Amino acid sequence: MSSIFFSRLLRLFILLFFQVLVCNHIHLLGYITPLIIGYMVVCFHRNTSRVSILLWGFSIGLLFDIFSNTAGMASASCTLIAMFQPMLLDIFTPHDAAEDFTPTFNTLGFWNYTFYVLLLMIMLNAAFYLLDAFTLNDWQLTIMSIMGSSVMTTLIIIGIELLVRPRKTPASLS
Repeated sequence: MSSIFFSRLLRLFILLFFQVLVCNHIHLLGYITPLIIGYMVVCFHRNTSRVSILLWGFSIGLLFDIFSNTAGMASASCTLIAMFQPMLLDIFTPHDAAEDFTPTFNTLGFWNYTFYVLLLMIMLNAAFYLLDAFTLNDWQLTIMSIMGSSVMTTLIIIGIELLVRPRKTPASLS
């Protein structure tokens, strides 16, 4: 087994631990809860096979479902964003990028990375909260949950990215 597999597995357990013990208990304004488990899908390299991304996405969601008692909502949501991640990464990737391109602040730039993460988090939260509501009876609350959770999750992921991979300044690039 490769070191990439074990680093992903370690990242999965750290994110799952933080999600289940901390983020699941954050309910800003009563309905905004961050789903940082989507960060795992955001971090996949450009040359990662689609089957591998889909299996990882489903596994991430399944583990979240098991520990959070969400009855398959996270599995479906994480599998959905795992399906769209390669397409979105290709949109935001520079044309002259290497095959093993990794999406980070340093490689995509701040705004491209932020929009890339925000789009994936909107898809994740939309699928999750629409499956949770399973009706459009109270659609205003569902839309506020989707948008608020997406923004909050994106901000947390940006914070994690800044902690894990500090942004390189022009002076440190030389």
